[in-house]
Amino acid sequence: MKGTNIGELEELIMLTVALIYDEAYGVAIQNEIKSRCNRSISISTVHATLARLEKKGLVESRYDGATSSRGGRRKHIFRLTKSGQELLLLVKQQRDSIWDAIPGIAFES
Repeated sequence: MKGTNIGELEELIMLTVALIYDEAYGVAIQNEIKSRCNRSISISTVHATLARLEKKGLVESRYDGATSSRGGRRKHIFRLTKSGQELLLLVKQQRDSIWDAIPGIAFES
């Protein structure tokens, strides 16, 4: 995975995709981030970030979930790829390593 870097927003969206799994479509991702992080992100930002992540091969998508309440329109649902899962694990390990190395500060989990 050399050369694959993600920014904070990409990481947050990938984590949310992993969290809500089969319900990971634009509005659901936007709502989950608002609920958990008290952070407002426009739907166009969510979609642009998902497109960027898909281009990098970190998420994949499908259309599914057409309902009458959506006028028969399907949802564009996203899921982490194996590469996306591996990258999130690597980012977590890197962050944990840095947190663990901070001297003189007691952090509680």
